[in-house]
Amino acid sequence: MEIIILPTAEDVAQLAADIFEQYARKGATLGLATGSTPVAMYTELIRRHKEEGLSFAQSKAFLLDEYVGLAKEHDQSYYATIRREFTNHIDIDDAHVHSPDGTADDIPAAGIAYDHAIKEAGGVDIQLLGIGTDGHIGFNEPGSALTSRTRLKTLHPQTIEDNSRFFDSPEEVPIHVLTQGLGTISEAKHLLLLATGEGKADAICATVEGPLAAVCPASVLQLHPKATLIVDEAAASKLEHADYYRFAFEHNPAWK
Repeated sequence: MEIIILPTAEDVAQLAADIFEQYARKGATLGLATGSTPVAMYTELIRRHKEEGLSFAQSKAFLLDEYVGLAKEHDQSYYATIRREFTNHIDIDDAHVHSPDGTADDIPAAGIAYDHAIKEAGGVDIQLLGIGTDGHIGFNEPGSALTSRTRLKTLHPQTIEDNSRFFDSPEEVPIHVLTQGLGTISEAKHLLLLATGEGKADAICATVEGPLAAVCPASVLQLHPKATLIVDEAAASKLEHADYYRFAFEHNPAWK
């Protein structure tokens, strides 16, 4: 893993946008994530599209997950969210923005079909990831198998509470989701995880310096040949080897 520690959340968004821009210019297949952390990066990419001509027209995109039972027209479905926050503001073909079918009659079959669709597209070139306070990525809650595929998952009560800010009440948050599994996510050629704020410090510490374990699903990034974690100082505050990560980034010729 490459750990990049930057002063602020704005710095995290800017560098993440730089990385995503490189892939967009190649017409790469993009793995998109929803949640609060990626929004600043999406905002910067939209600006680059409108003001600097950055095009996404040759790209395809796949979302990480979707609520089960929530119609795609619902404001808080991830189908609607990614369009509202990002893809409706750039030149990617909406038909090329794919998300799991959380309203399918056969959810397990929908998970298998989604994995197949990713493979048919040639795989994801870069997968954007956020991280939950309990270390989940996608909706792979603690205890998720490190080789898991796209499947039905039950949300942790903490995740439901965290996500309730997007709904009128916690009772409205769906309990079940259809999520890419850790095995599916790990097949992306490049994993890019963003984390900002002190509330993510424990999860980042467990991901980077803790053991590889299902109790911290994001620790699966330790096995990936190209995983980049970009965090602000607050999210990095509990890393024992933070000074080394800063030194390594400063002296990495790839970032010069």
